[in-house]
Amino acid sequence: MTAAELQALLEAGRGPEVELGPEGTPAARLAETLVAFANAAGGTLLLGVDARSGGPRGLSDPDETLDRVLQAALAADPPLIIPLPQVIDLDGRPVLVASVPAGLPHVYSYKGKYLVRDGRQNRPLAPRSLRRLMMERGAASFEALVPDGARLEDLDWDRAGRYLAGLERLSEVPPEEALLHRGCLVPGEGGPRPSYAGLLLFGREPQRWVPSAEILVARYGGRTMGDEFVKEQVQGTLPEQIRRAEAFVTSNMRRGVRLLGLERVEETEYPGEALREAIVNAVAHRDYQIRGDEIRVLMFADRIEFYSPGRLPGHVTVDNLLHERYSRNETIVQILSDMGFIERLGYGIDRMMRLMAEAGLPRPRFQETAAGFQVTLVGQGQALVSQEADTLRWRYLGLNERQQAALGYLVERGRITNREYQDLAPDVSPETIRRDLADLVSKNLLLKIGEKRATYYILK
Repeated sequence: MTAAELQALLEAGRGPEVELGPEGTPAARLAETLVAFANAAGGTLLLGVDARSGGPRGLSDPDETLDRVLQAALAADPPLIIPLPQVIDLDGRPVLVASVPAGLPHVYSYKGKYLVRDGRQNRPLAPRSLRRLMMERGAASFEALVPDGARLEDLDWDRAGRYLAGLERLSEVPPEEALLHRGCLVPGEGGPRPSYAGLLLFGREPQRWVPSAEILVARYGGRTMGDEFVKEQVQGTLPEQIRRAEAFVTSNMRRGVRLLGLERVEETEYPGEALREAIVNAVAHRDYQIRGDEIRVLMFADRIEFYSPGRLPGHVTVDNLLHERYSRNETIVQILSDMGFIERLGYGIDRMMRLMAEAGLPRPRFQETAAGFQVTLVGQGQALVSQEADTLRWRYLGLNERQQAALGYLVERGRITNREYQDLAPDVSPETIRRDLADLVSKNLLLKIGEKRATYYILK
């Protein structure tokens, strides 16, 4: 939130989703308000503001106030993981802004009290409302549990330290305390221990604890699965998986040129940012409790399918997906947001839709399967590159006429074999054909699939 946005919020007057308070607001009141927001549709807590006039009074000790808010969030049951509060200067007076997102996965309490926002007040949830909310939000999240045998030594503290160094208000806090605040450690009688979320995000061996927490990425030459393909089984921490899966898809995506008038326009088969949103969403929202099934990113000649184990959570359906928010893995989502992978409240669906529309591509398809959720992006396919534009591009790369003819054949047919290349250039030797194809592979234009007589080539 910027200073201008904060000023606009104060001028608009506070509603049930906004709580104003002075610097000395008791910790119990802070915890009750955060819990009430979490059990409703989220909200914003502003400290250092006059509750009557709505004007800024400022904070004498912003760091102490920030620590008190974070401790209040941890006092909730289960601990409430929220975006790191901000301290914003308003007319020379610092104001703390703490936001509770909508769509959290639990029902929260403070000292046995289940509260909800009612107008500008926090009130206890009526038994019937509490039962309904518990049914809607389900049981405890898997990511918050502690696996048997997990110890602090199972975390890569260098990796965790680099993450914490980027959080201004937590960079000076002891690492164990900071990871408690972010939900990666869980307090216990023998001291804090790592949660599944902590191990998946910062673990030395994440797949030791959740073997199926990996991504299968594969590229097929045609529109259906076949015996010949290029694939990679991506493991490691969740941030590493996102980067490696994105690199695989980007490197195996077709690129081309369109002629708009006299202008040559470089294009890719899919908007790169839309691909990243789809990958991040699959990682952030999959059900990690499901064993024996991984995230799958399958590339075909006309589309990419992103499959994530676990059906849509909570009250979210395919029909209301664009309007409802519910996070199965609040800690994972929040930390990926801290790292810059996603926008905390957007979850990427709206942005993915916009990016595909701006590229002139079909609307993403969303499908709930028997045990998971799938997003399908339809690309530009063979229409990506016009024959005229291809010819100009290939001449620019210094290719010979045989190679240009072979690439034209690929645009039309989708694949080419040594024999088919030989038919296009019957007057040259097999060795020349081999060198031509090897040169196209080295120029990063073709991808070789298969071995020996089963070898064929597709556009990369």
